[in-house]
Amino acid sequence: MSKNAKSPAKNPSALLATPYTIWMIGFIVIPLLMVVYYGMTAKSDGAFTFENIKLIAQPENLRALWLSILLSLISTIICLVIAYPLAMILRNMKFKSNSFIVMIFILPMWMNSLLRTIAWQNILERKGVLNAFLTFLNLPTLNIINTPAAIVLGMVYDFLPFMILPLYNTLAKIDENVINAARDLGANSRQTFMKIIFPLSLPGVISGITMVFVPSLTTFAISNILGGSKVLLIGNVIEQQFQKLNNWNSGSGLSLVLMVFVLISMALVAKYDKGGDSTSVW
Repeated sequence: MSKNAKSPAKNPSALLATPYTIWMIGFIVIPLLMVVYYGMTAKSDGAFTFENIKLIAQPENLRALWLSILLSLISTIICLVIAYPLAMILRNMKFKSNSFIVMIFILPMWMNSLLRTIAWQNILERKGVLNAFLTFLNLPTLNIINTPAAIVLGMVYDFLPFMILPLYNTLAKIDENVINAARDLGANSRQTFMKIIFPLSLPGVISGITMVFVPSLTTFAISNILGGSKVLLIGNVIEQQFQKLNNWNSGSGLSLVLMVFVLISMALVAKYDKGGDSTSVW
């Protein structure tokens, strides 16, 4: 053993990391192991089985999964289309401190997401704020509540900051001299964006897509409130297995299927964001 090696008792960093390690084991590792255990065992006798995972092949579950993927993709694309120009504008404004930008976008997140979703329910319902305003203007009312469109709107509202922050952080770190060099060499604005800015911002794009797509895919509260239980997503199916049917095995088996998408997203982030800079916003 090297003389320079420090024992854990003499290493302050190791001691400081102990509370986090305990937290990670208690609230991440153990719950994941429980999900794997229940998902791979039968409810009746606890025997090893793949039947819980095979439940995803049932027509109603498969339909809920594909609808979840579709709405998540739509929400992610909308967030990207909105967030990228906004992040470019904020970058060009050249604020002295990133903390001010971060504060602007996390302010709505200080309120509980469930309350914010309920607020959208009051806005979108048939006799809600939106239709009352349209009636006041003698315009036709909109029947958005309890539709996939309402769910997408709720997802975009809730998860848009998770797209803006990594994009802004990545764009803010692009050296202005690189952009000026491209323009000096005769590149127009479109060529500069396509050849310089967008490729350099790709880690932020990948991180933002992951941070929006994964929670959109697994959500059930937004679809419950804005979908009125009429639009069934895979998150709602899993929730029903746990809460209404009290079948932890089936719910865990379906959760394992969703973990595949989470692992794929993590692999993409690891590939395109090796430095981890785009996920840091401070």
